[in-house]
Amino acid sequence: MTPRSSGIAGPGEGHFTVFPDCAEALAAARSLITPGSRVLSYPSGRPWLAGRWHDREITAVRARRSGIAVLGCCPAGAAELQRCAERMRDLTEAGELARRLPGSFHLVADLDGRLRIQGTASGLRRVFHATVGGTVVAADRADILAEAAGTGVDEEELAVRLLWPVPHPLAETSVWRGVTSVPPEDALVVTPSGRGSRTARWWTPPEADDSRETGAENLRAALDDAVHARTRSAATVSCDLSGGLDSTSITFLAARTPARVIASTWPGRDPADSDLHWARKAAEHLPGLDHVVWDADASPLVYTGLLDIDDPMDEPTIGVMDRARVLHHLPGLADRGSELHLTGIGGDHIAWCSEAYYHRLLRTDPLLALGRLRGFRALWNWPLRDTARALLDSRPYGEWLAGAGRELHAPPAPTVSGALGWGTPPRLFDWVTPDAGEAIRRALGRAAENAVPLAPDRGMHTDLHLIRDCTRILRIWDRMAARAGLPMASPFFDDRVIEAALAVRPADRVTPFSYKPLLTSAMRGVVPDVCLSRRTKATASMDATNGLREHRADLHALWENSELARRGLVDAGRLRALARRPATPGLREAMLYSTIACEVWLRTLAPAAGPASGPAPGPPLPAPS
Repeated sequence: MTPRSSGIAGPGEGHFTVFPDCAEALAAARSLITPGSRVLSYPSGRPWLAGRWHDREITAVRARRSGIAVLGCCPAGAAELQRCAERMRDLTEAGELARRLPGSFHLVADLDGRLRIQGTASGLRRVFHATVGGTVVAADRADILAEAAGTGVDEEELAVRLLWPVPHPLAETSVWRGVTSVPPEDALVVTPSGRGSRTARWWTPPEADDSRETGAENLRAALDDAVHARTRSAATVSCDLSGGLDSTSITFLAARTPARVIASTWPGRDPADSDLHWARKAAEHLPGLDHVVWDADASPLVYTGLLDIDDPMDEPTIGVMDRARVLHHLPGLADRGSELHLTGIGGDHIAWCSEAYYHRLLRTDPLLALGRLRGFRALWNWPLRDTARALLDSRPYGEWLAGAGRELHAPPAPTVSGALGWGTPPRLFDWVTPDAGEAIRRALGRAAENAVPLAPDRGMHTDLHLIRDCTRILRIWDRMAARAGLPMASPFFDDRVIEAALAVRPADRVTPFSYKPLLTSAMRGVVPDVCLSRRTKATASMDATNGLREHRADLHALWENSELARRGLVDAGRLRALARRPATPGLREAMLYSTIACEVWLRTLAPAAGPASGPAPGPPLPAPS
């Protein structure tokens, strides 16, 4: 198991492929093992894993009949994995191992020739597979498999990504022909011949029956483990300290570890934004903390730098809209010595969960549910009629999805229908061509026929869907950050942390009468009470609105020689016209995000291909109004 090459990638920047132990895999390996690749081999001498990774990102062991490798953040040492490998009698034991370890990692195991690969239940670490040279090959990225298999972009799958939002399960498929994505709750199992594969369920969400008190203890322990798993190999880490509860919790947990902590606060431009006030209040309780406050006016706006993005991405992501904002402060933190940047991303997803749980609670505990629903109506300004209609809608998931397919051009649905239903109904926009729209309807119709929600309860389904929506963005941001010189990590999205939160009774997790009660209870005694008393949250809406106005010329340029238009998916003329009207009210609802994401992604695939043939540029932009 000696690496054949010393070539490494920076932490978090790597990728890997996994081969079965058969002669046919050698041909596939020749397509995927490139100069600089590191290779771990089977006892037969054939390649097992190949790719680019840093030593701190992999622990691999081999016993007589089996092998285990973990790639990513995992505190398990080689000795512990060796004991597991020597005891392993069935590959399902690999799933049991993954369910008890903290951190965020891929797990690869083989036993008597059979191979198993799995990522994380959060979706942050994905698994893909394709047939290359007649052999099933797995990888953590879809694009490298597509290149080896000689396939291209699946334009129907790409058209589906123009929806806003993209409902489950349509966002979980690969956008590359011949490449299959493995659902996060499943593991890929490859036969000894390398010609066959199947998936096996390894993760199910927990029963939500813990009290808030029990859940708070479990969440605190899981989050503490998640932070320690990151700081154990870094002398200095940096943390977002926005002043909000999520990032403040991570900062205080990191400060309890031996690592030196740099806190980073990026104030919003909105004068009403109180983040800096709360961040400074938190920093006062951490003597010796290196607290960096960035110049708000120097921070990029939403939509900044869209034309310059050249990061390798294996799927479109709306994260490109905030790429410049996410990466802006990382070089400065790296210059101050940070080896890893910890974010509070994910806190919103587990600490403030879906109100859709109250659809069921109304039927099982009506007195409790009615009181809370009155509170939610007041908190979110839900109209009574729309609220009643949402609560009476008991369609199963497949029917809801089929109904959504018939209403793609309807006005936006009331907010409450998404909050109490299976999710926000998707919409298509008038710049999507009729042919693309028809392809999208076909895909929705096929999905609706066999669609299974992520959980029977629409609250749990929505929570899981929102977690995966966010990790889909985050897995690309993490690669971008590593490429920019400072890897990021988001402990809230570790599987053990998610499980601890989802195991708490819904009524103890989401209530209109207190803000993030589970996380507040979990951090009592860790975060000062004064910081836990905050009940507000900055929205950065001004940064989005101003960004749309200031970067309208870039948006206009994006639709000149549009790759999406060249493929017949959008009408670039309509999009150029829209770029001249950045104050259009509908654009405040992020309706452009999915289209921009697809266009930017296509441009990153062939940056040297030159301008594509397309419609002539539009007239010069008017002066700002």
